[in-house]
Amino acid sequence: MYERLPDNEEPDAFGFKRADFERVPVAVWPENVAVYRLFCDLQTQWRVGMAGPTGLDYNTLFHKLDRMRLSDDEYQTMEADIRVMEYEALSAMSDKA
Repeated sequence: MYERLPDNEEPDAFGFKRADFERVPVAVWPENVAVYRLFCDLQTQWRVGMAGPTGLDYNTLFHKLDRMRLSDDEYQTMEADIRVMEYEALSAMSDKA
């Protein structure tokens, strides 16, 4: 989700080719669809510092969660799930650097 594919088969500056970035379809379990969609909605809401992405903008996250009219338990679960996804996305992005 957070990788840019090269434009052609020529190696880029780091020696990667397009084949190195082939996408693999991923199934999302039904119970995770709502939080996955929320995470996708937040894909332009990363806070970025000089070393790259540092985390999601939680002001936007909380606004979106508020508009979903969730129960307190659902709200906390969604927030926790987003934090897990954020952590893993940051880890994946830092591995690519």
